[in-house]
Order: sequence, then structure tokens, then C-alpha cells
Amino acid sequence: MDNNQIQLSGTEILEKDFKTAMRGYHQAEVDEFLDVIIQDYETYQKEINRLSEENERLKRQSGTQAKSRAAASNHQVNYDLLKRLSNLEKAVFGKKFADTES
Repeated sequence: MDNNQIQLSGTEILEKDFKTAMRGYHQAEVDEFLDVIIQDYETYQKEINRLSEENERLKRQSGTQAKSRAAASNHQVNYDLLKRLSNLEKAVFGKKFADTES
């Protein structure tokens, strides 16, 4: 839900005055209903704020985990390359080279 779509705040609802007419609504009833609407607005706004904060936290956490996985993956690639180089040295220079290296 985009905050730009919200037209009224809880304060605006609370401060809204309606003109009375001869056959108008019962003012106390309208006020009670508007109080419920204000409470709902405040609850929705708190939930929106909480979810926005959680969303940001999860984005940061996801970015940190992705970096951590990339580093672990890079370490594995380095180990694999070293292992392949070792095997290549053995194949090219023979067992004698591998024995003198140990």
C-alpha cells in the first residue's frame, strides 16, 4: 500500500466537523463510528511501519548472506584450482616431483 494513496489521517478524521441538519445523523453515533475508524487507521499505519522495517531488515540480512555465500564459494573454487594444479604437476612432472615436494 502506497502512502500517497492515503487521503486522510487519523487526526483529519478526528477533527472533521459535519454540519447538522434537521433530519441529520445522530452526532454521538457518528463520533463513535469515527473513533473506530481512527483506531483502525492507527493500527494499519503501525502495521505498515512494522512491515516496512522488517522488509528493510530482511533486505540487509539477505545481502549479508549473499556476500557470505559468495566468499565461501570463492574459497571452494580456490581449493579446487589448487587441487587441479597439484594433479597437473603430478601428471606433467611425474611421481618423482610429487615425492620431493612432500
